[in-house]
Order: sequence, then structure tokens, then C-alpha cells
Amino acid sequence: MKKLEHNVKEVSRHFQMPGKFAGAKRLGHGHINDTYLLTFERNKKPLHLVLQRINHHVFKDPVSLMSNFERILTHLHAIWNESGSVLKPLELIPARNEKPLYHDNKGNYWRSYLFISGTSYDKPDKQNIVHSAASIFGKFQCDLSDFPAPRLNETIPDFHNTEKRFEAFEKVFERDIKNRAMLASKEIVFAMKRKPIAGVLTGLQKKKKIPERIVHNDAKLNNVIFDRQTAHATTIVDLDTVMPGLVLYDFGDLVRTMTCPEDEDERNLSKVSIQMPLFKAIAEGYLSTARGFLTKCEREHMVFSGKLITFELGLRFLTDYLEGDTYFRIHRPDQNLDRCRCQFKLVESIEEQEEAMTKLVKSIA
Repeated sequence: MKKLEHNVKEVSRHFQMPGKFAGAKRLGHGHINDTYLLTFERNKKPLHLVLQRINHHVFKDPVSLMSNFERILTHLHAIWNESGSVLKPLELIPARNEKPLYHDNKGNYWRSYLFISGTSYDKPDKQNIVHSAASIFGKFQCDLSDFPAPRLNETIPDFHNTEKRFEAFEKVFERDIKNRAMLASKEIVFAMKRKPIAGVLTGLQKKKKIPERIVHNDAKLNNVIFDRQTAHATTIVDLDTVMPGLVLYDFGDLVRTMTCPEDEDERNLSKVSIQMPLFKAIAEGYLSTARGFLTKCEREHMVFSGKLITFELGLRFLTDYLEGDTYFRIHRPDQNLDRCRCQFKLVESIEEQEEAMTKLVKSIA
């Protein structure tokens, strides 16, 4: 067995773990945090927990992050548990000092929570799966729409501020420190033509036409756990980016990640397009739980948000490619450029079907 990077057995001693440590292994393929599945023995039966090292280079204030984490989970537990819902919020395991995280002598921050059994999906190839995933994200937003003060901390400021993402792209393009602009000339022209859309949602927010709400900010299929028997979504994970924002950011991410079952770096762009049956399932699932609290302006910009968030990620891939692949992990040359091209092809596909998508949302809403 491959040796683990961290001594998780020693770290686990600093948490209120139930039972005797019996083993550990890596969990998932996340690019940000280090996640481990721990097994403990209690009453001669195995009990599984998750131990996670928070990447404090990305999340620079883990204490504030975990303050968000605790408050969100407490709020959801009160609603979902008391109502008898099948939905299951994560359940934190406190450290020995009763705090929600442990800070080790190497500067690492750790947290732990109960492992929720179930299954997850990487490919959005079934309408019932994307419908259920969209539904739980709508429910998540709805049940946090009356979240009490004080305001949550911003774990990554301006995470979905497309205007600022565009400004960063322009600066990197002007410098062109890796001399890659010529290789991405078509993509740069594509981005420049769509500069006017970058500030639409933030502009509506400034005019108070769209309210600030609590948003997941990484609403995608593999951040949902499903019941193995029913295939119904039960749990949302990866709550590190839950913070104040616009609910349209989440719906836009659902459109971006769940309407096309191809890989994010697919080179054959003829395969890359919005599949309307999947979009219909997403819109129906999301509005089945979110319809009641959305404003008219939010509903009117649902399709646009899909285009904007898809454009934004393509822009981020393009920016990173021009800068020399410093943020997104790559496994082959030009992978970030391929990722950008894939996102921009999805933007084109949305533009081609935007009228039909808008009519569909109106008929559902």
C-alpha cells in the first residue's frame, strides 16, 4: 500500500474520534484539499470518518472558513432533521479542544466529519440524476435564504466576479510572459467580443435588482452524494466556497457542468454542446425547490447565468494558459488551452439555443 503523505493516525488523536483507529486511505481526487477516509473500530464494528487538510494557501483564513462551515451545518441540521427530510447535512467531529479544526505544529489545518455512504457521479448522462442534483442545490439555497446575521465570511473574495476575472485576463494577455498569445489568438478574439457580458450580473446587483444570498459557488454533480438504492441526492459536500454571492452563480454552474457529458478538456469539439433534455431536467429540478424564493429578475437571467459562468471558467483557463499554467493543475501540454476551447464551445452552444432555453425556463417557472 502506498504510504500516505501525512501521519493521519497522529492527527486523528486530536479529534474526538469514536473507537480505535483501524486504518486510513486517500479519498477522492480533489485538487485543493487533502482528504482521507479513516476507519475506526467501535463495538467490533467499523465506523468511517473523513479527515481533511484544508489548503491554507487557497483558503487563507481557515478559522473564518470553519466558522461558516459550523453555522451553515447548524442551520441545515435544524431544518432538515426536524422536518424528517431524507437530506443529510455533513456532521462535524470536533477537535479535543471543542473547536471545529485542529492546527498542527507544521502549520496545517485539519477538520473531520462523519463519512456519508452513498454514491457519486462524474458524468451527467442521466436526466433523473441531474434533476435530483439540481433539486438539492435549489433546496440548499432555499433553506439558506433566511440565514440569520451576521453575514458569512468571504472565503475567496470575488470568486465569481466575472468583471475582475476579465481584468485579470487582460493584464496577463498584455504581458504575454510565455509568448503564448499567438497560439491562443482565436480564443482571445472570442473573449474580447464577449467582454460586455462580464459585468451584467454584478451590474444588476449594484442596482439592487438581484439580491445577495448564500451561494455554494461550486455547484456541480460530483459535489453531491446520492442514495445507492433510490439514486436521489441526499448530501451536498465541498462547502468551502459557501459564502455571500448570487444564486445565479450556482445555477450557471449547474448548466456549465451538467448539460454536456463530455470531459472538460475534450479535444473533439464537435462532441461539445448543450443537450436540451439535460438542461430541461436541470431547470425542472432546480425550480422545483427554488421557485418560491427567486425574484423575477433572477428567473429572467437563469439561462444567461449559464452562459456567463461557462464563459468565466473558459476565461480563467485561458488566463492560466497565457500565464504559464500556474493555477490549474495540468497533466499534458496545452491542457488549459483545450479546457478553454471546450468551455467557449459550450458558450457558443448556449448562444445558439438561448431562445429555446429561455422559453423552456419560462414555461417551467
